[in-house]
Amino acid sequence: MRAPSRSSGLNEIAATYSNLEYDLAKGERGGRGLYVENALALLCGAEAATVVNNCAAALLLIVQHFTRKAGRLRQPSATEVVISRGELVQIGGGFRISEILEASGAKLREIGTTNKTSVKDYARVLGPDTALILKVHRSNFFMGGFIESPGTDALAKLARSKRVPFVEDLGSGAIVATEKFEAMEHEPRPNETLSSGVDLVCFSADKLFGGPQAGIIAGKRRYIAALKREPFFRALRCDKLILTALQTTVDLYLAGKSSELPVLAILDVTNDELRIRAQLLLKQIRDLPLHSAIGEGKAQIGGGSLPRSVIPSVTLDLRPKTISLENLATRLRRGSPPIVGYIAGGKFKLDLRTIFPRQDAEVVSALRTAQWN
Repeated sequence: MRAPSRSSGLNEIAATYSNLEYDLAKGERGGRGLYVENALALLCGAEAATVVNNCAAALLLIVQHFTRKAGRLRQPSATEVVISRGELVQIGGGFRISEILEASGAKLREIGTTNKTSVKDYARVLGPDTALILKVHRSNFFMGGFIESPGTDALAKLARSKRVPFVEDLGSGAIVATEKFEAMEHEPRPNETLSSGVDLVCFSADKLFGGPQAGIIAGKRRYIAALKREPFFRALRCDKLILTALQTTVDLYLAGKSSELPVLAILDVTNDELRIRAQLLLKQIRDLPLHSAIGEGKAQIGGGSLPRSVIPSVTLDLRPKTISLENLATRLRRGSPPIVGYIAGGKFKLDLRTIFPRQDAEVVSALRTAQWN
């Protein structure tokens, strides 16, 4: 599908025809999502890329391919996925990496301990039964203290020497250097991970990437082509609306306009800017039956993508005079639009880093129309 214009958006694509699987140049059926696949490959510094409906699906497809007889490049008995015990993480909604892998029919070969895994642990178990080495980035938690975990480049060197495919699940999918934002640590990016020697990476298209929910796979061309030939791939593919939203997101990155993506724009806002907004909001609600003030808060990226990054923020602190804090929170949540805050330190707090400036008027309207008795 060709790239939509910035002005057209999803409405135009949803309401009319599109060349989702039609090659306009050749006048015949074409491949779904070729434009966005090529753009993603360029963005990730990869030979090729493809898209499925989420990152869990991407991992499931990869593991199933390398452990099925039809897709295996090694011994017919190769069904083992080698993974560190310290990387058997649980993701959102209670889903666990181990359960996703087992659903593919793969046999997990757990190595090391929860806190320490070395390259020697990997080397010790590699053999005819090994289908691939899987490294899972700890994108939603961190470990400290007496720990050891081999770097991607060291594992890539081992995988090459043993001729075993090496896959890394990056989780949240950062494209920009996250350390440039205040109080945020470095998050590995697809291009630097692939340049370390990984054969395939997979990551989410939402979260830090800033697009719609989808799963992106990037890496060696022969592996991407093989994944797309899998019958299971059809069950995991995205529709035209998701592909359109993803195309728009990728185009912003490639055009050097990633700051226009909402998740990155709101991270780039300074606390001084937030305080100015807070002062304007206070002036508009000062006649309401509540105590209001500017407070401090701590924000985190959605989905626990950067667990060690606690970003300083500015809050609107409200303490109603005629109703309880719980009643205020409930009434705002049930309004139209719903306003969601949190209670802390005897105050109802609205974190302005989680509210877009264009929504300030709606916050004021919700507060002014709330029942205060």
